[in-house]
Amino acid sequence: MIEENLSLLLVAIPLLAAPIAAMLPKGKLPWLFTLVVSWVCLGMAGWQLWLVNDGSIISYELGGWEPPWGIEYRIDAVNAFVALIVAGIAAVTLPYALRSVEQEIPLELSALFYAAFLLCLTGLLGITLTGDVFNLFVFLEISSLSSYALISMGRQRRALTAAYQYLIMGTIGATFLLIGIGLIYAETGSLNMMDLQQLLPATFEHRTIHTAFAFIVVGVGLKLAMFPLHLWLPNAYTYAPSMITVFLAATATKVAVYVMLRIVFTVFSNGFAQDTPTDDMFLLVGIVGVIVASIYAIYQRDAKRLLAYSSVAQVGYMVLGIAFGSALGLTATMVHMFNHALMKGALFMAIGALVYRIGSSHIDKLNGLGRQMPWTFMAIVIAGLSLIGVPGTAGFISKWYLVLAALEQNNWITAVVVLVGSLIAVIYLWKLVEVLFFRAAGDAEQTVKEAPLSLLIPMWILVIANIYFGLNTDLTVGVAQSAVQILRAVPQ
Repeated sequence: MIEENLSLLLVAIPLLAAPIAAMLPKGKLPWLFTLVVSWVCLGMAGWQLWLVNDGSIISYELGGWEPPWGIEYRIDAVNAFVALIVAGIAAVTLPYALRSVEQEIPLELSALFYAAFLLCLTGLLGITLTGDVFNLFVFLEISSLSSYALISMGRQRRALTAAYQYLIMGTIGATFLLIGIGLIYAETGSLNMMDLQQLLPATFEHRTIHTAFAFIVVGVGLKLAMFPLHLWLPNAYTYAPSMITVFLAATATKVAVYVMLRIVFTVFSNGFAQDTPTDDMFLLVGIVGVIVASIYAIYQRDAKRLLAYSSVAQVGYMVLGIAFGSALGLTATMVHMFNHALMKGALFMAIGALVYRIGSSHIDKLNGLGRQMPWTFMAIVIAGLSLIGVPGTAGFISKWYLVLAALEQNNWITAVVVLVGSLIAVIYLWKLVEVLFFRAAGDAEQTVKEAPLSLLIPMWILVIANIYFGLNTDLTVGVAQSAVQILRAVPQ
């Protein structure tokens, strides 16, 4: 039945579509083809989540080889939820891409650009769906290599430097991950996640396993831009094409957070983390990441770079949820993965609209644009309120659960850090609002028009979603709680 093949189709369809997109004639046809593929993937991802949200498991054995000998795609509420985030953001970003990519990417490269985007989508979906740790590494490399190419296509020459820096850091992270996987395989002879869950507890006293865990955490930490392993992210987000900044900011780090959850709570089980300094390490880097990255954001002179440092701080919130390891903490992490995709997607789309009109995201060139582009400005305000965590927005829900998780463990310091991080977010977002609305526009900006509808509609879909999911949490909190039950059901 098709339900049993959904996980394979979610990976196979964009993978097969990528070379087709590359061979299409330049113009709008590659975009239209990629748009259709992304919406097909969204439909399948939604269907897949509906099938497993009741606690069911979908297992697909590639080539008919039974796990652990063969590669297995194993779908539960945890990875189905993340796959929906990836597919949903891709589907919303593609309509936005039409005008944005036309302006920022040379016409002769458009087909290759969309082919690389489909490969990136393939890699991110593959990471979420596979039940094999080596296959996870393969998909991680597919998404990373395509991301390097996409970032390098930015309009400024600095995009090449940013892509190169990301390549170096990404390669180091991938090497650490592969070394860790190799050490695990040497000890257990298996690569299947569920098989490792059963085999690893007997080896927890071995130094090889402790070394493997450390290598994997550092490798994945580089990919999710966990402080202080975040150095590649600000330049990558700042100089990438606007559409790619939107997509990567809303999906790539969330997928890496999912990988960390799988490693800590499924492959090794939380019992291993509790017996090592891992939880304390996550707590420390989460707290420091929230505060330091937020302060760095205040002093940025480029709007995209400001939001990039904000993303590092938001990753810190997710890491704090992992550190707590409780049902409330993991719920906060899962919900914030979804909500952060909405708020950062909307904010980067709005900045992309400003770039579309004036060709720059430098804050000194944004004077008065909020009055001339009111719909874009309002999108920044509402998505910014969600980022701060104002009640009635999606951002409030995840921060509320994080504070509850901290108070549950009498960790008042972390609760205060969450509140202080939100207050600092007010400062750096007010910096944008003040420049956009309260400063007088220069003569050169007097004729600036509002962004076209093809940019505004996807942007406002995410803005409205920030409000809707701040009032109705049935999908986000409900699915997250189901996912957390699966993660915490792992034998300790």
